[in-house]
Amino acid sequence: MSDIFIAPLSASWMRSPLPAACLALSMFLVDSAAAESLKAHYALSLMGISFGSAFANASIDQQGYRLDIAMKTSGLANLVNNTKAAATASGKIASGGPSPVSFANTFTNSYETRTTRMSLAGNSVRDVEVNPPPWDAAIRLPVSEEQKKRVVDPVSALIMSVPAGEPLVGPSACNRRIPVFDGVTRFDVQLSYVETRTAKTKGYVGPVTICSARYTPISGHSPQSTSTKFMAENHEMSVWLAPLSDAHVVAPLRIDIRTTAGMLSIDAVEFQIGQR
Repeated sequence: MSDIFIAPLSASWMRSPLPAACLALSMFLVDSAAAESLKAHYALSLMGISFGSAFANASIDQQGYRLDIAMKTSGLANLVNNTKAAATASGKIASGGPSPVSFANTFTNSYETRTTRMSLAGNSVRDVEVNPPPWDAAIRLPVSEEQKKRVVDPVSALIMSVPAGEPLVGPSACNRRIPVFDGVTRFDVQLSYVETRTAKTKGYVGPVTICSARYTPISGHSPQSTSTKFMAENHEMSVWLAPLSDAHVVAPLRIDIRTTAGMLSIDAVEFQIGQR
């Protein structure tokens, strides 16, 4: 939730609402019970002012998964900083959740383009390339080899299994800790159940589970980073998860995150579910 595209989710990017939005969409939660496809269109707003859009395409079955996310600014936001971001991840669904094989991410704004590529096996990082490296790489806390084990990339972090026999609405949809490595920073995201509501958007009308989210930096961030400190102390983050009963999946209809620039909202204006 930081220098994010989610990509490289390093703490400094949280100064920009688009990277924050990218990370937020990494909160897809999925189970592997059946082949399923999801196409979603989200409107991005900051303090109630529209500044861009996001698109997500997911394909999940018992053999594996692939998830693609793309975001871009629009309107007046482009006059300040024309920004685009895209990320993709693929892997297999293991008994404990997603086991990613590959992750790639590109973030471009008016000043630079940064790409991240990472390969994994058994939820451990095998190789990672970030180009260019963060400008403050020399002063960031080092990420140990041990901290690159038992992790998921920030896109695969969306794909989470709900325990067998547990309902897709309620605490079982939320309560979990997600260990994430984005190629630069290592952090945890803790989701906790808040309440259940009814939501309505194009393609979906029904119950949603609302989870609160907390961000805990582990390593790879600058000790002096004000954005990392802000996110670690941030109590204003939540995600609304809609159940997809045929595939035993939950996915976000709405995400709200307090950023240093104000409240960021990601709201689904279209949410289409179908068979793969």
